[in-house]
Amino acid sequence: MDKLHEECGVFGIWSMQNIDAAQMIYYGLTALQHRGQESAGIVVCDSKGPIGNICCHKGMGLVSEVFRKETLEKLHGNIGIGHVRYSTAGGSCVENAQPIFYNYIKGIIALAHNGNILNASDLRKELEQEGAVFMGTADSEVLTYAIAKERLSTDSIEDAVCNIAGKIKGGYALLIMSPQKLVGVRDPWGLKPLCLGKIDETYVLASESAALTAVNAEFVRDILPGEIITITEEGIQSEMRLRSERQAHCVFEYIYFARLDSKIDGISVYEARVRGGMALAKRYPVEADIVTGVPESGLTAAVGYAKAAGIPFVPAFYKNSYVGRTFIKPSQKERANAVHMKLAVLADVVRDKRVVLIDDSIVRGTTMANLIVMMRNAGAKEVHVRISSPPFLYPCYYGTDVPDNSQLIANEHSVEEIRKTIGADSLGYMALEDLDDMAEGLPLCKACFNNNYPVL
Repeated sequence: MDKLHEECGVFGIWSMQNIDAAQMIYYGLTALQHRGQESAGIVVCDSKGPIGNICCHKGMGLVSEVFRKETLEKLHGNIGIGHVRYSTAGGSCVENAQPIFYNYIKGIIALAHNGNILNASDLRKELEQEGAVFMGTADSEVLTYAIAKERLSTDSIEDAVCNIAGKIKGGYALLIMSPQKLVGVRDPWGLKPLCLGKIDETYVLASESAALTAVNAEFVRDILPGEIITITEEGIQSEMRLRSERQAHCVFEYIYFARLDSKIDGISVYEARVRGGMALAKRYPVEADIVTGVPESGLTAAVGYAKAAGIPFVPAFYKNSYVGRTFIKPSQKERANAVHMKLAVLADVVRDKRVVLIDDSIVRGTTMANLIVMMRNAGAKEVHVRISSPPFLYPCYYGTDVPDNSQLIANEHSVEEIRKTIGADSLGYMALEDLDDMAEGLPLCKACFNNNYPVL
């Protein structure tokens, strides 16, 4: 599909009780499945068991495909981390599936990573020259090896992370596990989300609060930008050791990536998307009969648009939930076929209607063009497109799969040219300044819209 692709999701657990950590991680990862569908993995350990009792399983596919009942029953432990992946650095192969874990002279280290390390290739070359051997091509493996190496000359994993943080550039939320400890790390800019939950004597760390809900954990708080949080049998310790003068939270968590029932940095994702739709209605009013959204990404903004415009919101698409993952297609023709496989227009809804069609973004423009053709074929009189993000002009370097400039339609075409290309009667994008109201003033990274990168 002609869409941005999700980043990754991380989920970790540490319990004083005799629990089945793998089962809970499975539920948490399932709740984070929208963030990555290429591979999944779980590493667990019994903190009171013999040295080296770590268990790991990972593979290609969805969480439900990688983990069967008999697989989970073999993963014993009260501490663990899990990961779902969409590849933004390194190819899509089992060697790059996470968590990454090593047995080394200090014991065991396992790491799950959401984000992207910009200078990973330079770090890799430096480590290879010192004798490092890598199994895959992902930046997460480089990061794991670098932390393990640094740990040899420091007093703790936390010290090692702080030393490495000064050498790496990019956005990251990390979960790092040793046999006695679970460590969560959030980058100094807050680019990648991470939150803390609790169930009795069990602590949970996750990319989104929706994953806490999935295991009946109470949301405690968001991990702060630059914070390192350590969980052991002695409790929780927090240190603000990675500092930046500015914050830049990923805007697309609120526009597209995160689940509707999540709250990230105190902001309800659902409410943010409704506010975005309302802003579009105020900035780009149009006479129309119905408002609808592209499932699932445009529906909530469409609700907001309809509310502010006083126009009925009506679902106008049937989404086939039984079609496989079709977002990776080698040709434009196959991407167009995928649209028809996944979505069908409800002709009785749009026939003889002036339609406002809402979506979260236009990347190449192929999907939107196909949807408009489908709507006109179903009898729509007019199709007015509203997009709940500004035009994509620049790539993302922090773990979101925004294509290079040559594949961004807005990079080389004006709004009017894009309107003609997709065949819409009118086209309106979210204004940059409206993003601030959408996120209630939270400092945002808008680099893919305005070329203002917080770190390079």
